[in-house]
Formats: sequence, structure tokens, C-alpha cells
Amino acid sequence: MSFILCSIVVLLAAVFGLGYFGAPLWVWAIGLGGVMLLLDAPLILAMIVAAAVGIFTVTAFRRTVFSKTAMNLLEKMGAAPTISETEKVAIEAGDTWIEKDLFSGKVNFKKINKEPWARLSEEEQSFVDDKVAKLCALVNDWGVYEDRDLPAEVWDYLKKEKFFGMIIPKKYGGLEFSAKLNSEVVAQLTSRSVPLAITVMVPNSLGPAELLLHYGTQEQKDYYLPRLADGTEIPCFGLTEPNAGSDAGSMQSKGVVFKDGDELKIKLSWNKRYITLGAIATTLGLAVKLEDPDNLLGKGTDLGITCILVDAKLDGVTLGLRHDPLGVPFYNCPIEGHNVVVSVDQIIGGADGAGKGWRMLMECLAAGRAISLPAQGSGITHLVTRYTGAYSELRKQFGISIGQFEGVAEQLAHIGGMCYLVEAMRIFTAGAVDSGRKPAVVSAMAKYLGTEISRDVLNRGMDVVGGAGISCGPRNLLAHPYIAAPIGITVEGANILTRTMIIFGQGALRCHPYAAEELFALADKDLSAFDRLFSKHIGHVIRNACRAKIHSITRGHVILAVPRGLPYPVRRAYQKLAWASSSFAFFADVAMGVYGGRLKFKESLTGRFADIFNWMYLITCTLRRFEAEGRKKEHLPFVKYAVDHGFTEIQKGFEGLFQNMKIPGLSVLLCGPVLWWTRLNSFSTRPSDQTKSQIARSLQTPGELRDHLTSHGLYIPKHDPSQKDSQFDALAHIDYAFEQSFKARGVLAQIRKAIKAGDLPKNKPERSIDLACEHGVITDEEAQSLKGVEQLRADAIAVNSFTLKQYKDRQMKTPVH
Repeated sequence: MSFILCSIVVLLAAVFGLGYFGAPLWVWAIGLGGVMLLLDAPLILAMIVAAAVGIFTVTAFRRTVFSKTAMNLLEKMGAAPTISETEKVAIEAGDTWIEKDLFSGKVNFKKINKEPWARLSEEEQSFVDDKVAKLCALVNDWGVYEDRDLPAEVWDYLKKEKFFGMIIPKKYGGLEFSAKLNSEVVAQLTSRSVPLAITVMVPNSLGPAELLLHYGTQEQKDYYLPRLADGTEIPCFGLTEPNAGSDAGSMQSKGVVFKDGDELKIKLSWNKRYITLGAIATTLGLAVKLEDPDNLLGKGTDLGITCILVDAKLDGVTLGLRHDPLGVPFYNCPIEGHNVVVSVDQIIGGADGAGKGWRMLMECLAAGRAISLPAQGSGITHLVTRYTGAYSELRKQFGISIGQFEGVAEQLAHIGGMCYLVEAMRIFTAGAVDSGRKPAVVSAMAKYLGTEISRDVLNRGMDVVGGAGISCGPRNLLAHPYIAAPIGITVEGANILTRTMIIFGQGALRCHPYAAEELFALADKDLSAFDRLFSKHIGHVIRNACRAKIHSITRGHVILAVPRGLPYPVRRAYQKLAWASSSFAFFADVAMGVYGGRLKFKESLTGRFADIFNWMYLITCTLRRFEAEGRKKEHLPFVKYAVDHGFTEIQKGFEGLFQNMKIPGLSVLLCGPVLWWTRLNSFSTRPSDQTKSQIARSLQTPGELRDHLTSHGLYIPKHDPSQKDSQFDALAHIDYAFEQSFKARGVLAQIRKAIKAGDLPKNKPERSIDLACEHGVITDEEAQSLKGVEQLRADAIAVNSFTLKQYKDRQMKTPVH
């Protein structure tokens, strides 16, 4: 019996070893045959095993007997999803990046850590320090909300300094800045005023300039780009309609090609909504379905989605109305056109661009989505982190700063951990764009995560500051971003859609090494291509099954291909990330194999896969930041919190999958032993109280660490004590009060010590400073300084108030206090 048991163990070890390293079939044949001979199995049995495995290396046999049968079976089962033309374009748009490694089940950390970590050039840093700082100083966010628009001088400054032309090449009069600079500008402007940030980011994101740069004719570029760069033309782009948002195939706006004398023209009709800058735009970019009933362009009668430029002054164009997006005063508008006539030359790319609009939009979206909304999320998290850290030191309850309460510290720790993580994602993702990539799946992740995490951070920040967060006025830094938070969620596809359909649905086809090509081979009935891909796919599944099992049993400790010299918590994060990747890759293949084309309708399952995929990417970004910034010891609590929280979310995702995946004959196994083992052998525990305490203390301590973690992507104004309430700069004021209050801690400690020793009375806190001075506990100078600090503290946590008339008449630009 012991020999049989040992034989089974040796055989299993051989199988898992060969599978773990992804050995080719001929190695399997030799290896398994050799093991059986070693175990004293009959020669004929060893030869049969070797032949059974090796025969699949014979392409003709495998293709005829195995692959053809599988192909026919998949077709009969309807396992392959039906893909529309718009879905196919979306799948093929852009390219892949490190998300493909995460999806593979075998992550190459050496390769990932060689990916660029975006940094600003001297010219770009100068632009941030000078032009961006001046722009932020010109804008009073409370005034923008009261006036329902940016001041005229701000509009003039935006045009003069070419903020609308950041992505336009210098040869066309633009600034030709990097994605990193674009991201940095949007982040800083967001921290100052959300309406300002939106106004700047839209012309530099998906719109006429971006489309013209990549697809415009030379004539179009020469005319439009200089005018867009200097603000002569204000652009907008119309895609969304009442009945067509993410479902572009349902678009009803249309253009009809016709001949007017010797010239080909297009008659356009459209009804678009949610169009940023629409009411003030002078050049409209439109996506419409183009028809050519007389085949005048020689490309058929139904050309499909096409991008067209329209002069806003043309007859039939209707502008001037505005939506009211939660009271946030940026131009978000409906635009309509009825029987508007333009030349065929207005198609982006000319006549050759007819019918290519959807591909243009998807390819540009892959890059643009990676910049603007993640940058907004980063700007907000930096603002909340810096503000709540200072507020928690200044606001006192029961005689001590509220940041010393563990409940508040817990929220501060989460805010700080997410700030570190989101900034890592912003910079790493922007670096991918700057390196020439258009990462379609990562950009969807970045958009989803940037908006969702910032919304969560805002909620927690509002909890920390309490009543100061709900009392609107110039002193309140969180109310306006809090109100605006849902807006980013809806942009470029609502987050529900992004999570359940795009991140995993598109990611499974784009990032899987074989799935998309297999699908196309099935559709084309190409047996040769299907055989080649399907055989590799099976090897891929076997490899990840073996890796997932071994990693799970060993908790990833066998994974040695991680950077050297790392602190233990970071090294373990690399190992657990590789473990999570192999498990994710295997179960993704299981779900794709079991559900086939039905998987895209199992949105609860695809959403859980997306959650795991998202957090693997965020952990990767966090580790890359720690590496890029020199493995600073003082950053470890933030790194540890981010990765521990990430692995906790990954754990939740896997548990949800095993509870809900319905696989014939295996469901009981998944929701029973597999789920129990997963809970027993979890990826992570939640961040520790010690880690939380370290982060909370860092955010409540002035100095280099707090500044480094909160100053990037955040406009920090200088304190000016002469400012009146109408020009009051809350962040500058609370920062100054915070620093002064921290410096006074030593003097306050002397007073508390005297009270504890009985040298001062306990029941007279309002007179404690004077009594301490009278009793010689502190000097006169210290007493006066402390009184000034207490006045600063009281003023910093004060909230605005208005007269009843001001409030009733909505004339609240200048508060009473």
C-alpha cells in the first residue's frame, strides 16, 4: 500500500511539475513515460501513456480527430458569443499592456518594473509651477458656483495660455505636452474647482482635436488645430443620445450623402445630450450613422458610424440650452441639428473616413479615458487627504484632537492608503500612454477605479469633518467635489457597464492569449487556425490549473521570481499577486468554457471577475510606485495598507465567484470544499490597526512625508492673512493653522502635565492658558503664542453663515462669516 501511495504521489508531482512550467507535449510524453518506468510499471503501459500524450503533437491527427470534433461541438452548443460589428471594433480597438500579463496567470515582474514611470519635463514642470498655479489662483470655486460660470478673465487666460491646446503639436500652435502633464493639470485643477477642471479636460480628451490629430486630413489639421489651440474655436463632441449611450448601434442621428451640382454634401439631423461645452461650442464634432443611398462615395449605401465636423453657426443647428448636472456649473448641454448641410470634406479623414467613426472613437477613447477621469479622482483624493489630516488635528472633542480617536484614525488611514494607490495608478497609466500605447482595458479600469475610489474617499472625508462638510460656503472644501462625484461615474459609459461588461467582458477577449483569435477562427470556420489556437489554449489551462493549485497550497511562497532586497511585506505582496493571477486566469478559463457566449449576460459573475482584475492592477501600480520612488521605508505603511486592502477585495471576489458559479457536476464542489479552502487559506487579512495608526499619524504630522504624499496632483495655495472672507482660501488657511497648532503641542503638553499633577485646576479649561502663565508653567510669550494658535484653530474649523435674506434670494457670494 505504501508503494502504491508513493507512486501516486510521484506521478502527481510529475504532472503538476510539468504543468506548472508549461512543458510542451513531447516533454510530457517523455516525462510521464519515464516516471512510469521509474515506478516499475510495465513497459507496454509506459509506452501507451507516452503515445497517448505524444500523439497530440501530430498536427494532422490532432486537427482531424480532436480539434474538428471540438469545433463542431462548440458550434452546436452555441458556445461562441455573437459579436456585433460595433462590439468587434471595440474589442480590437487600442492595444494591451501589463493587464495581459495579469490575465496570463504568469506575471513577469521584471518586465513590469521596467515599464516607464512618467515624469514631467523641465518645460512641463515650469508650466505647472507658473501657468497652472496662476490659473488656480484666479479661480474662487465658491464664486464660480454663485456666478454659475467661470469669470471672464479665466476664460481669457485659458485661451491665452493655450490650456485648450495641451495635446496639440507645437507646429500647429499647441503646447504638445505629455499625457503625464495633461493628467497633472487636470488633477490640480480638480483640487481647485471641478467646473474648471472639466472645462479644460474636455478639449484635451476625446474630441475634435484628438480625432483630427490621428485621423484628419492634412487640410483639416492645418485649418482646425491652430484655431483649437488658441481658443479661437471652442470644441465639443456629440455622441450620447436619448436612446443611445453605450449602445452606439442604436444611434438615431444620421447623415445622408447627396449631390449638389458637382459637389458631394451631407444632410445631417441629430439630437444629442450631455454634451460638455455644447452651448458655447463653435465647432461641433458629431458621431452619426451615414447613409449613401446612391452610392456616391462608392462604398455602399449603409456606411455606418461616421465622425463629422460642423460649424455651429450653420442653419439648422440649435444650441444655447443647458442641463443642470447636480448644480455643478460647467457647460453640459443638449445640442440638436435639423437638415444641416455640410460638405463631404467635413468628415474627419475626408471621404475615406466615412464609416470609420466607431473605430476612431474606440481607439482614441482607449488613450483618453486613461488620463482625465483618473486624474480627477487623484486630485480629489489628494485634496481630501490633506484637508482631513489637518482638520483632524485642529478639531477637538473631549479635550483632544479627533484624529486621536481610533474610529477617526481608521477613516484617515483608508483615505491615505487610497491616496497613495490612486496616485500610483494615475502616474503609471499615464506613462503607458506616453510610451505610445493605447491600453483599452487598463483605461477602462483607470476610469472606473479613479471615479469609484474618489467617491468612497469623499464619503469618508465627509464623515471625518462632519458638520463642516455639509455647511456650504467658501470655507467648505469637500461639499462641491462631493456633490459632483456622481458626474464622473456617468462619463464614457456608466460604471455599472464599465465593471460588468467592459473590464472583464472586453478584457477576457483582449487580454487572453488565445480567446479572441479562437472566436474569430470559429466564426470563419478556419479549422487550421482553430486547431493551433485551441491546442495552445488547453496547454494554457493546464498550466494555470497546476500553478493555481501549487500557489494555493504553498500560499505563493514557492514564487521566487520577484525583485530582490525588498522588505518582507512588499515581497509577500509580489508573491500573492502572482498567486492571485494564476487563480484568476484558471477560473476565467473555466467560466469562459462553461458559459461560452452566455457569459456576457452573467453580469454578476463578470463583475466579480472585474473586481479581482481591477485590484490586481491597482496592487501592481502600488508596487511599481514603491519601486520607482526608491523603496522609501516611510512609505511602507501606505503600501501595506493599499495591498492588504486590495487582497481583501480580491478575496471577496473569489468567494463571490465560488458561491455563484453554476457548473454542471461541480457547483457543489465550488461552493463547498473550494469555498471553504479559500476562506481558510485567504489571500489577506484586513489592514492591521498598527498600520492604520501609522498612516493616521503621518497625515496629522506636518513635514516632508505628508507633503510628498499629498502635494502631487494638488494645488496648494500660499497663506495670506489679509484675505477677506469673499477671497478666503480655506486650504491655505487650514494648512497654516495646522502647522502652527502642531508647533504648539509642546506648550499644551506642559499645561496638561501641570493639570495632571494638580498644579492647575481641572475644571477651568477656558482659563487654562492664563492660569498656566500665572503659575509659571509657561511664559508670557508662550501664552500669547498659544492664544493666537487657539484663535487660528477656531477660525480654521469655523463654517460659513448667511443672512436669511441672502439665503432666500440665493445671493450668497459674500457670507456674513
